[in-house]
Amino acid sequence: MPGGHGPGGPFGRAYMTEEEKANQPKVTPELIGRVLSYLKPYILQLLLVLLCILISSILKLLPSILTGKIVDEGLIGRSVNALLTYIVLSLAATFAGNLIGVAESYLNNWIAQHITFDMRNQMFKHLQSMSQRFFTNNNQGDIITRMTSDIDGVERVIGNTFTSIISNIMTLLVALIAMFRKNWLMAIIGIIIVPLFTIPTRKAGKTRWSLTRESQACNDEINGILNETMSVSGQLLVKLFGKEKYEYDRYAAANRKMVALNVKEKLAGRWFFVVLSTFASIGPMLIYLVGGILMINYGADMTVGDITVMVALLGQMYMPVNSLLNIQVDWMRSMALFSRIFEYFDMPVEIRNSENPVKPDLKGGDVVFEDVCFSYEASKPILKNVSFTLKCGDCVAIVGPSGSGKSTIINLIPRLYDVGTGSISWNGTDIRKIELEYLRSGIGVVSQENYLFNGTIRENLLYAKENATEAEMIDALKKANIYEFVEKQAEGLDTMVGNRGLKLSGGEKQRIAIARVLLKNPALFIFDEATSALDSISESKIQEAIEPIIETRTSILIAHRLSTILSADEILVVDDGRIVERGQHSDLVKAGGVYQKLYETQFSKVTENQ
Repeated sequence: MPGGHGPGGPFGRAYMTEEEKANQPKVTPELIGRVLSYLKPYILQLLLVLLCILISSILKLLPSILTGKIVDEGLIGRSVNALLTYIVLSLAATFAGNLIGVAESYLNNWIAQHITFDMRNQMFKHLQSMSQRFFTNNNQGDIITRMTSDIDGVERVIGNTFTSIISNIMTLLVALIAMFRKNWLMAIIGIIIVPLFTIPTRKAGKTRWSLTRESQACNDEINGILNETMSVSGQLLVKLFGKEKYEYDRYAAANRKMVALNVKEKLAGRWFFVVLSTFASIGPMLIYLVGGILMINYGADMTVGDITVMVALLGQMYMPVNSLLNIQVDWMRSMALFSRIFEYFDMPVEIRNSENPVKPDLKGGDVVFEDVCFSYEASKPILKNVSFTLKCGDCVAIVGPSGSGKSTIINLIPRLYDVGTGSISWNGTDIRKIELEYLRSGIGVVSQENYLFNGTIRENLLYAKENATEAEMIDALKKANIYEFVEKQAEGLDTMVGNRGLKLSGGEKQRIAIARVLLKNPALFIFDEATSALDSISESKIQEAIEPIIETRTSILIAHRLSTILSADEILVVDDGRIVERGQHSDLVKAGGVYQKLYETQFSKVTENQ
């Protein structure tokens, strides 16, 4: 049955949704040139694809042309030899066309796969170089969609849309040339009729797409119910509130709606084929009628075989014409896809190496903040003229109310963000001039929410130092006060930690994170609220691990535990983005400022609970 499932066919979308119309990209020569630049490395393979399409298009139409010979010379001429000859030739042409089609499909898919391979690598590398601002400002789901679905869509564009357009054009041209060579009058009649074939296709496509969208929405609703009620927490809630019947009724209603929509969609497809079959019969009947009248009444110089060929060629034109009539829709969707991908590629890399990056000795120098100002948004300053010096081997504690800018200060040191004005220097060198990977290799961070990969304890430790020996890992675990726990596990270092470390308690996860940082052996340790979300026992064990580090290594603490703060060489009090107080605990308490309020409301309570 002509019509098929290609672009614009009954199962595709032969029109654009309102959202797509509103978000149509502006197609410029620059955009097209940028798209074609991805094809440039594979130009030889592309030329071979075009050659295969041309030869395949001719060979696939040859059986239709040979049909006339089979009818005139074989059947009407009653020649078995002619019949066998043209049948064999027709089969051979079909077989050869299919073989070349396989080669074309292989080359086409090879090109598409390699282009998407290039784009994925380019996208991943680009996103890895983006600042932390990019990941906090953009939805994680959208980032992953650009990396997966959008680039997968490029594969479909190259593998289907582009080659389908070329294939349809070539098939149509070959068919038209063959028809006009046979009889120009009947060729014109066929051309007039063919566009009518698209009417039911477009109507059915729109109806089915509308039903598909409703089905998808209903399917999302069903999945939402399953996700909520089949999870451990969801099932517990359902049971505790006795909502089993309510949830069953909700699921059954959504399921019933899905059944009704599926029935409608199938029925719409059947009606489409009824109408399509009728339209598809009009063209051949008209050619039989006109050809018959010309032969019978006017003695036209044509044979029954000629009319048969015209009908066969007309049938070959249905799908190409239908697809090409919807070329604008397919083209705009393709350009929209590339535009979304290029939108990410065009985002500037904020944090990058200077032209001649340096590698100073990070273990032997001070970290100096000089009048540092910073804002995530221009209208909302976060840090205001922050200045302090962290001397090599010393520990600085940073305290202050929530949202005062404490974490922002430490995020600037490894250049997760760059300062707005002012500077941060390490051993006398502005950190923006230090080679970025080298700078970050000298900093170890333990935060409140440490990330563990879904693997073993060993694999998570080796992420810090891939060539670490077992002895080095055990030593790090002992210093982090977690080796005793690891030793008790049946698999030891090969114990799985689960996704994000969910198989471990908060305290265990934190201590493994500390061991990982110790294995990295950085010049600067940063502890950002490393114990704030833990119970007193876990907190105590982590504190035992942290104290030896801050006594001997250059470190920064953001903490709420008074004993930790007392271990620091200097306490910096941050409020509203400024360092408002600095000094030792006893002096700051007597000063009666922000620190005293924090001591009375936070630190003293923590001390009482210890």
